[in-house]
Amino acid sequence: MSAWGGQSFAVVVFLGFVAVSLLLCGLAAADLDDPEHFYAGGSAAFGPVGGGLAIAGDYVSAATLLSTTGAVALDGADGVLFACATVVSLFLVLRILGEPLRRKGVFTLGDFLADQLDTPSARRAPGVATLVVLTPLLLVQLSTAGRIMAAMLGLPDAALAGCTVAGGALMVCYAAFGGMRGIGYVQILKVGVALVAMLLLAGVVLARFGWSPPALLDSARDRSGAGAAYLRPGLHFGHSVAGRLDLISFEATLLVGAACLPHITMRLHPVGKARTARRAVGWAVGPVMVVCAAVVVAGLGACALIGRGPVRAADPGGATALLMVTGALDPVSGGAGHSMLFAVVACAVFATTLAAVAGITLAAASSLARDFAGRPAHGSGHRSAAGEIRRARLGIVLVGAAAVVVSAGLGDRGRLTLISLSFTVAASVLAPVLLYALFLPGHSATGVRWTVYGTLPLVVLLIAGSPAMSGTPFAVFPDHDVRWFPLQTPGLITIPAGFLFGLVGRTSARAARRPWRDGTGPVPPGARRSDPAGRR
Repeated sequence: MSAWGGQSFAVVVFLGFVAVSLLLCGLAAADLDDPEHFYAGGSAAFGPVGGGLAIAGDYVSAATLLSTTGAVALDGADGVLFACATVVSLFLVLRILGEPLRRKGVFTLGDFLADQLDTPSARRAPGVATLVVLTPLLLVQLSTAGRIMAAMLGLPDAALAGCTVAGGALMVCYAAFGGMRGIGYVQILKVGVALVAMLLLAGVVLARFGWSPPALLDSARDRSGAGAAYLRPGLHFGHSVAGRLDLISFEATLLVGAACLPHITMRLHPVGKARTARRAVGWAVGPVMVVCAAVVVAGLGACALIGRGPVRAADPGGATALLMVTGALDPVSGGAGHSMLFAVVACAVFATTLAAVAGITLAAASSLARDFAGRPAHGSGHRSAAGEIRRARLGIVLVGAAAVVVSAGLGDRGRLTLISLSFTVAASVLAPVLLYALFLPGHSATGVRWTVYGTLPLVVLLIAGSPAMSGTPFAVFPDHDVRWFPLQTPGLITIPAGFLFGLVGRTSARAARRPWRDGTGPVPPGARRSDPAGRR
């Protein structure tokens, strides 16, 4: 296989994906004449099969492919648990939240809460939480897209900023011109590309070991340097009390947080019928399960073929393990960048990352356009609808531009910390807000605000004092140590705190309403005091 042939194949695959995805967004753009089509034109139009695949596409991100592969390569059983938690989380969100989140005319989390709680004041606080969750994810995904593009095209590190800008431009085109329907088409295309690439890679790995998973496990254990501990939970966090608590905290955060990510729940709102929502479960969970299984095989292959030490030396978090194992499986002159296997896998990662970036950008811009504009959930007239779409597209451009600038300057610094922040806020803030609004009668906008504004500072405070911020190789400041909180992921503390803040806010709101209902306080405008028997 010639180096030029491999490099040319990488360029052709990359340009082919970009051309097809832009064409799909262009085809979808013709219908984007009102908010219903722009924000929700995906799931209802696709049906259970297309809707499920689009949800799977939104769910599979760069963290699924790169970080989970690295976790398996470096931490063995811990990484396998992370992959399993990813699949279980998607199943939970579809089975528990899929049907209740269906709502016509609802496009964002703020829309849903305003409609569910019957009060417009419930919009802004979840909008704040949505942006806090999505911004770190957007930065990480965009940085990854730039790095993968540079690797596929064989460009030096000096070109990373330019590749990040190019990835950001594609992201803005997908989101601004394709809307939810166009991004849905791209997500379905991405699922197909990711399935083919990861199954191909997993097959090549297993073929190296005679199609014997036990042989692969034994080889990975021997090359890990950790012995039998590689195949037991606890290698990443340690076997101390704090380590076990950290493992539980991380698993709980991943399980709950991934189920409440705004760009995932946004795709559930327009699902038309309960039967459609139920049938979409298998089409969403199945591809994600296959991808995660292939990721586990690839991670074990990276450890078995390269060794745990070299993988950790290349990146403390293991984010390069997936691309390293492709080079080990298909070595060619000129390096991994000239390998056809590398081209296929890198294109799958790029497609995964860029489609996820487009979905996240649309969700963030939608929240800016609706949750902070004081608009009702349902549009009122053609002129206001057109103005809202213009504001949403402007929001996409502004969000994309800001993300490109910050991501280009940030690079890979603090990647795992940013991901931890997003998932912790989703698990600690959005999960209590959604579950209380759906299943706790009498929940109020005050409870929502208590959850958001009480839990967010706590999450930031604990992460700032955790090993994710300083004192560890993968921290934002690895050369400094100001740790005072022992857990890398504070979800074990912040998730219960989020539910507690919601209850306190609900109780305080009910207490504030009680005096006038009981006849001991002034009657608010438009209300009627109850008589002693409780009648209106």
